[in-house]
Amino acid sequence: MFVSDCRREFYDVIVNQRALLLVASDVDALCACKILQALFQCDHVPYTLVPVSGWQELETAFLEHKDQIKLLVKQDDDLDVPAYDDIFRDDEDEEDSENESDGSEPSEKRRRFEEDVIERTMKRRQRREWEARRREILFDYEQYEYHGTSSAMVMFDLAWIMSKDLNDMLWWAIVGLTDQWVQDKITQMKYVTDIGILQRHVSRHNHRNEDEENSLSIDCMRIAFEYDLRLALYQHWSLYESLCNTSYTSASLKLWSAQGHKRLQEFLADMGLPLKQVKQKFNSMDISLKENLREMIEESANKFGMKDLRVQTFSIHFGFKNKFSASDIVYATVSLMENVEKEGPETANFIKALDSLSRGNLDKLHQGLDLAKKQLRAIQQTVASCICTNLVISQGPFLYCSLMEGTPDVKLFSKPVSLSLLSKYLLKSFVCSTKNKRCKLLPLIMAAPMDVEQGTVIMVGIPPETESSDKKNFFGRAFEKAADSTNSRTLHNHFDMSIIELKTEDRSKFLDALISLLS
Repeated sequence: MFVSDCRREFYDVIVNQRALLLVASDVDALCACKILQALFQCDHVPYTLVPVSGWQELETAFLEHKDQIKLLVKQDDDLDVPAYDDIFRDDEDEEDSENESDGSEPSEKRRRFEEDVIERTMKRRQRREWEARRREILFDYEQYEYHGTSSAMVMFDLAWIMSKDLNDMLWWAIVGLTDQWVQDKITQMKYVTDIGILQRHVSRHNHRNEDEENSLSIDCMRIAFEYDLRLALYQHWSLYESLCNTSYTSASLKLWSAQGHKRLQEFLADMGLPLKQVKQKFNSMDISLKENLREMIEESANKFGMKDLRVQTFSIHFGFKNKFSASDIVYATVSLMENVEKEGPETANFIKALDSLSRGNLDKLHQGLDLAKKQLRAIQQTVASCICTNLVISQGPFLYCSLMEGTPDVKLFSKPVSLSLLSKYLLKSFVCSTKNKRCKLLPLIMAAPMDVEQGTVIMVGIPPETESSDKKNFFGRAFEKAADSTNSRTLHNHFDMSIIELKTEDRSKFLDALISLLS
């Protein structure tokens, strides 16, 4: 395959010199980095790891390490990139020669008319040929575009092509894909399709005969495909806390209201689970209840309108004691990466999050799980506050919500991933709470204080909460145009262009420009 050959050639080039890894600060990128690091270790390749959180840090890192950076593609290489004229065509308006009246003789007019007919026929034929060539070029070119594909899966595919794929690499690819699903960056169909691809690799790597089961060491690693509950961290929390702080169940039951908590009590009663059991740690629950818990929850969830509570996923076992689902790792890694409890360089959080992905650092992973619980509680409480105080308002073409300085846990939402998770949780809950059908089809823009001393806010835009959404986000380009038209002081520093930093004084005119632009 063309793509596979390109990735292999790329890897072969960097193996012959010291590699420089510029890694973005998101879980999928971290997992891709772990896979590439493992490949480098296999081939004894020296490398420098530089975490970057945005374009500014990327530029700084490039300038600092430019002596290590070499052009991996020779100037005379054929990249198969389409030429401009092959994709775009600016045709001049054709003049109608029949309307010309220049006093020529009839025979001259007839001759000119015949020439014009031949010329127009040739132009139409050339255009048809160009359009056919354009369709073929675009089809070939788009086959190799990785838009919407997990970078960790791409790196694992490289390892697999090179016959160097390990079970650890496979797990990191799973976590990278799950990160995209948790952050709602891919459609459900794309997620299920990629799950099927990874399931075949899981079967290949984790297949053992029954006779070999007893020979497994205490520190073994095993990945398993399973249908699990769509409940955040429930195996490391209490079932009650997980139900209350998972966006899907909280929004479906409307847990920001007294009526919602009443429905939760009815839901638990329908399952036949006593409060004493569901409010204690999951590991301490009665074994007889845990054995049939998934079936009990799914049956009752259907009665309460939660038909999508079951999800395809993977879990990992470290020895006989430690078991984690892929979403557990995602929540823990995000919390470590955006930890605001300790002052210090961003790189320290990055390295700790990267280390937590290794099975030899379970203490850091458990620390991340504790931080993730605090993060999910903060998100749930903030969502409840925003809905109960009517902070979500319609601005015409979009919904808008702004967190004020002094809001509990507001510092947590000065980080891009945390703010994005909050925004998606809030939009899902608002759609379930509102009776306005038009509002259910609108995207959301959310703002939170970023740096009080510098007077800046961080702003994120997310697409509408609809089942047919293709997850494409148009806010990146809209933010750029609104900033240019109003001379707003903005910083488009994040790799996700739908996240920007904005001076607080410019927010009003910036939003007015967005309303005008999107109306």
